[in-house]
Amino acid sequence: MSRRRRFKGRDVHGILLLHKPSGITSNDALQQVKRIYNAAKAGHTGALDPLATGMLPICLGEATKFSQFLLDADKRYQVTAKLGERTNTSDADGTVISTRPVVVTDSQLQQALARFRGDSLQVPSMFSALKHQGKPLYEYAREGIEVEREARPITVYELNLLEFSGDKLVLDIHCSKGTYIRTIIDDLGELLGCGAHVTQLHRSQVARYPAERTVTLEQLQSLFETCKAEGRPPREALDPLLLPMDTAVAELPEVNMSEVVASYVLQGQAVQVANAPRDGHVRMTVGAEPLFIGVGEIDDDGKVAPRRLVRIGGEPDDNDE
Repeated sequence: MSRRRRFKGRDVHGILLLHKPSGITSNDALQQVKRIYNAAKAGHTGALDPLATGMLPICLGEATKFSQFLLDADKRYQVTAKLGERTNTSDADGTVISTRPVVVTDSQLQQALARFRGDSLQVPSMFSALKHQGKPLYEYAREGIEVEREARPITVYELNLLEFSGDKLVLDIHCSKGTYIRTIIDDLGELLGCGAHVTQLHRSQVARYPAERTVTLEQLQSLFETCKAEGRPPREALDPLLLPMDTAVAELPEVNMSEVVASYVLQGQAVQVANAPRDGHVRMTVGAEPLFIGVGEIDDDGKVAPRRLVRIGGEPDDNDE
């Protein structure tokens, strides 16, 4: 009896800047992109709440090896908050647990906002995706279980007031990794004495990726269907939307090496490279027209040791079904 070969999708490598819509999870968005691209491997780089919209970098193929660098990157958000109501989730998807009058002056608001700029410690929300014993905190919260959370260091580089009218507040926030905007809004509401929750949240930037390169699920689906109708492989229209995988590590110093030296690196060996940094991670390239081969780290001997290598080989998969 013959066993049917399991189809695994095609090898496609790069980073798509998806504009996630409101109302779906980041994983739902990821799965839709993976299906449209017929990709064998995909992952996102930092979940957005279902309520949130905006930039969600999707790594395909070998680019998934470098997703951690985007998880660690700075982010920028525009958040709209409603003052006077506190919810159990700190956003509009939750249940209102307290209602208080909004008696806040411009001066009081500015003084309160100043408290959140710079370095601080933040206790993650129970409705975050942060895991405890392998289980997301929001699952405990839905069961009515409170888990003790450690405060984590965050940095708010910029916090700009865009609008304050009545009970509506709009802020622009540039922050470090691991910053929960819902928690900032909830803490701000308590500091002002009236309570607050997020009604809209938009992520406008991840690292230095340009917002104008984002695409929607509707645009992707339209390109896919157009190619199918015209008898063309969808990859012809979809793949040009992908950014090179090394854009995920663009901030790392480059170490360029010859093909001979690179051959040792690709076998997992640490090598000596002239003018390499003294420590930290590096972006490894080969040749005069730099070809990205992965991320390395300077070891105790000052050598470049491979940590994440790009492995792309074999015959291309022409199946776009």
